[in-house]
Amino acid sequence: MDLTTTDAFDGLECVDCGATFDAAEATHECPDCGGVLDPTYDYDAIDLDRETLASRPFDSMWRYEELLPFTRESAVTMDEGATALVDCPNLADELGVGRVLIKDEGRNPTGTFKDRGQTVAVTAATQHGASDVVLASAGNAGQAAAAYAGRAGLESHVFLPSRSGFTNKAMVNVHGGDMNVVGGRIGDAGAAYEEAREEHEDWYPLQTFVTPYRHEGKKTMLYEIVEQLDWDVPDAICYPTGGGVGLVGMYKAATEFRDLGLIDDLPAMYAAQASGCAPIVEAYEEGWDEHEPVETPDTICGGLEIPDPGASPWILEALRETDGGAVATDDPDILEAGVQVAKHEGLEMVPSAAAAASGAWELAERGEFDGDETIVILNTGSGNKEADVLRSHLMGQGV
Repeated sequence: MDLTTTDAFDGLECVDCGATFDAAEATHECPDCGGVLDPTYDYDAIDLDRETLASRPFDSMWRYEELLPFTRESAVTMDEGATALVDCPNLADELGVGRVLIKDEGRNPTGTFKDRGQTVAVTAATQHGASDVVLASAGNAGQAAAAYAGRAGLESHVFLPSRSGFTNKAMVNVHGGDMNVVGGRIGDAGAAYEEAREEHEDWYPLQTFVTPYRHEGKKTMLYEIVEQLDWDVPDAICYPTGGGVGLVGMYKAATEFRDLGLIDDLPAMYAAQASGCAPIVEAYEEGWDEHEPVETPDTICGGLEIPDPGASPWILEALRETDGGAVATDDPDILEAGVQVAKHEGLEMVPSAAAAASGAWELAERGEFDGDETIVILNTGSGNKEADVLRSHLMGQGV
């Protein structure tokens, strides 16, 4: 099978055992050990400098085509990416730092950063000859998958927990997806997804870290942030962490830009979680190399309620290698952070992403910052996806 790949794309490497594979042959987990596969490149073959990037329209994440597996021409794309990086001076004053910016991923086609992963993963599915794609999702990834599958002419099968938001459920159907609501939490949806895979071996999985390509799409957030800051690397990036796909993607992107000579330093990466489901924070604080699954996860932030993140060793490496950290805050503080950002900066944060704002507040209160830093907070989705959750928090305060 011939894939329409970029010139420098080498293939796939297992992050667990180190084995390498041809991308036309290996499509998902490592055939040798079942580990996560990661796209690799011949970086010596990539001739990319700041001037070249500056000459291109800031119109899509596919402007970084040389550092992606597939050509822009072959991509299933809706011009996702190229989202705004918004200065938040009121938030900077609150945190007592030099500058705070929010990367607003709510401006993507289906309203979240999940589009960055699905454009690459669905492109891979089409090139591998898939007719059906399948995944379990807390909500937003399922909506994005249905959208991109529809655009590619593929059938999509999405397994969501009942707690997923109305918008996600409605739009999976609107995009033509086969929606299956299973149980109450993501684990229930995951079990149903596994059963479906066993029954339909020809269905192409788009599951996080099962496909090698979702984190590869999300790494483009870091490329954009650095370029939007005129190549000044932010001192810290606060990232709302469930499965951690975007965090490891951005960590990879920062090392790529450094190795290509485009930047000198890596930003400190901070994982922000909800106290009711914080396996990464626990592992980081205990000095573990891998997390312990959370037995009874309990947070209103559905996107963060991932009790058993499969790539925790990679996430923890990213935090430690960049001199970052991990922070957990309570649900009321997370929702209050989302409300305060909306009230004083105008930006609408999805509750799960508000954990990154809440986490940044907590880090500032702990004295983590010196006072002159540039901090970037990732808003991974549009607040109107779960406006009812934010409104309920207000109502509970008697507003």
